[in-house]
Amino acid sequence: MQNTKLLLTSLTLVGLLALAGCSFPGVYKIDIQQGNVVTQDMIDQLRPGMTRRQVRFIMGNPLIQDTFNTNRWDYLYSIQPGGGKRQQERMSVFFNDSDQLVSLSGDFMPGVSRDQEILGGSGDTTVSPANQPAQPAVQPEEKPAKPGSVEESIQREIDTIETTPVPTPAPLETSPQ
Repeated sequence: MQNTKLLLTSLTLVGLLALAGCSFPGVYKIDIQQGNVVTQDMIDQLRPGMTRRQVRFIMGNPLIQDTFNTNRWDYLYSIQPGGGKRQQERMSVFFNDSDQLVSLSGDFMPGVSRDQEILGGSGDTTVSPANQPAQPAVQPEEKPAKPGSVEESIQREIDTIETTPVPTPAPLETSPQ
């Protein structure tokens, strides 16, 4: 009887310690990463008209290849920092029937990559519809900064930057085939 009581107490104590170890403050929890890592530089390298092979070279294998729509590749990435909230990024790449890149949608949009910005290369990735010419963006007028101030030096740097319009992806067809 005494051995059973001692065994039961020991097992209860070990069980409580094991449970306390799962949520005990100060215990290191690992980051959980799943899917394809997609960066803005990868997206900036994509150009309309690229083949599937070129896109696969830049982006890697897609996480999801839709069986019913073979012209769509999906790249998903999620990370949950140890004990934190899960964050997710999604990117879809669309091809036409001749296996050429047509459009993108998701959390990233094409622009000027960091490499092009540093080297000063052309980052022109604008795509305008055939029936509409591209329209320049109109910016509101601002008050000039005081000469010699930090604001004035920052404004000088901003004024030397060339802006590049970002192409908008074509909307998905909603009609069933």
